[in-house]
Amino acid sequence: GQVVELLRAVQKGSEDRKRSLGRLRWALQNEDTQQKFVRLDGSIRTLTGLFTSSLAELQLEAARCLHELSHSSVPAVAEACLPVTSYLLTYLSGHSLEFTELCLYTLGNLVVESEAVRKQLLPQGIIPVLASCIQSPHEAVLEGVGYVLSQLLQAKEAPTEIIPLVLDSVLPQHMLRLVCSGLQAGMGAAVECAWCLHYIICRDKDNEVLLALGAVPALTSLLLDLASHILQDAPEGLELLLCPVLRCLSNLLAQPGCPGQRQDGRLLVALFLILECFLQQQPFLVQESLWLLNNLTADDPFFCSALLALDLLPALLQLLPCSHMATVLVLTVLCNIAEQGPPQCQQLLQQPLLPQLLPLLSLPHPEAVGQCLELLHLLFLHCPQAAADFTRQGGQQALEQHQSSPELQERAQALLDVVRQPPGA
Repeated sequence: GQVVELLRAVQKGSEDRKRSLGRLRWALQNEDTQQKFVRLDGSIRTLTGLFTSSLAELQLEAARCLHELSHSSVPAVAEACLPVTSYLLTYLSGHSLEFTELCLYTLGNLVVESEAVRKQLLPQGIIPVLASCIQSPHEAVLEGVGYVLSQLLQAKEAPTEIIPLVLDSVLPQHMLRLVCSGLQAGMGAAVECAWCLHYIICRDKDNEVLLALGAVPALTSLLLDLASHILQDAPEGLELLLCPVLRCLSNLLAQPGCPGQRQDGRLLVALFLILECFLQQQPFLVQESLWLLNNLTADDPFFCSALLALDLLPALLQLLPCSHMATVLVLTVLCNIAEQGPPQCQQLLQQPLLPQLLPLLSLPHPEAVGQCLELLHLLFLHCPQAAADFTRQGGQQALEQHQSSPELQERAQALLDVVRQPPGA
């Protein structure tokens, strides 16, 4: 009853239409009311009429009502809004800031819930429209564009239907620009665009476009810049930008066609600054930083040597007990270093490393134990003396506990064979 009354009041066109729309907007915050409203005959038609009217005040109130509807997690509600999408796109240019912002967030919300909406928006030209909006001087608009794009890029059909269109537009270069000027231009837009880049990098086959735009050097410079701010006065929300930036760099460096990272040891220092600074408050950044560290040191003599030369090993080893994932990643980085050969293994052993590895062999996580066994294998291979030292420290018993574990027994046995060999054999 109440919903019908609200709709009638809006349809009547009385003096108080604006107030009626305000009451309707308030009522549409309720999920149940949203569903009742879209089922009423003529409800969306009425809202569309007001949304496209020439009276700015009514237009804005109608936009607010549509925005409330777009919050629904029921696809039927989003699909009821299909007749409005073309107007939402049209109104993204040449209107008041608040109106543009409302249209953007309404579009972004509708995109999340409904494939039908996404299917309709693509031929209606949402990508070119966003490519134009991303050149706006207003931070609020840029953040809204980032929001819509990030919703589109997460859609299941994004790799085939959406990402090619985005890569074919000017959006990537502007997203990269906004991410890299986040500290000056606005953190909100930078964070949204950084996630957009992340979704593209994860789901695009070769990332040729972003690599050609110089994404790796650009994001590296940004990371150095962000790390330098940690030492001074870290701007609010810095960790929110760091997370997708670290992820983008990690994934780009893992690309087979990636031109590689410029050999700059400052990047390692920056990573360890981030690790140290956010260890307590933002443990999720530890994992992201270690992922990047792993991708930097994998098969890379420069970064492996730099990590040792810059004396960052003690800081790395301190992260071993941080979390299960941190343990695995730190061990993986240590393996990357150990793979470089005897001199690097010697430096690892001087830490002293072996006493820190022993307790890890008793962890209940096969992945961590497996990585630990891999590291021991490399150390024994390149520095045979390490096997004897390990035995003296009780290593044989630590290995024996894995003899019956299906996934670890083979590797544990191979190491046991080494440590049981008489010296000089």
